[in-house]
Amino acid sequence: MYPMRRSDREQGEEFALSLIDHCSHGVMSIHTSEAFPYCLPLSFVRNGNCLYFHCAKAGGRKLDLLHANPNVCITFVGGDEPEFVAPNTYTTYFQSAIVTGTAVEVTDQEEMIEALRLLCEKLMPEHMSGFSHAIQSTLVATSVWRVDIAEARGKQKKRPVNC
Repeated sequence: MYPMRRSDREQGEEFALSLIDHCSHGVMSIHTSEAFPYCLPLSFVRNGNCLYFHCAKAGGRKLDLLHANPNVCITFVGGDEPEFVAPNTYTTYFQSAIVTGTAVEVTDQEEMIEALRLLCEKLMPEHMSGFSHAIQSTLVATSVWRVDIAEARGKQKKRPVNC
């Protein structure tokens, strides 16, 4: 583990996992054979020490890259509050989590459905009545991936408490 420069802002794994549970999406970085990583926003849901996301089974750059190198890094940001503090300070109060792990394509249909159910419950709990029908009509074209978390770290700059 690389040491965090601002150790006074470092938060533990429990903080990081809780933040992930409250974020609607994260940005995943994937290795490429080029000079730059490929980064894209995705909706994630956590189940234990795993993150799940879904995409089209048809393929594309993301899936090609994950098959070539499944090691990923995912960033989540919450509570982002820029502020001017008179007379001359510009700052941002924030919470963030960074996860590293290995992405694995889920092939077990029960695990796929459970991951998609958890994702829908997280993002649209008021619309779960249509879940079974949606699974029947779209599962054949859907790919589900699990990221086995190797490390989850949090960071937070808290707003000072005025006394």
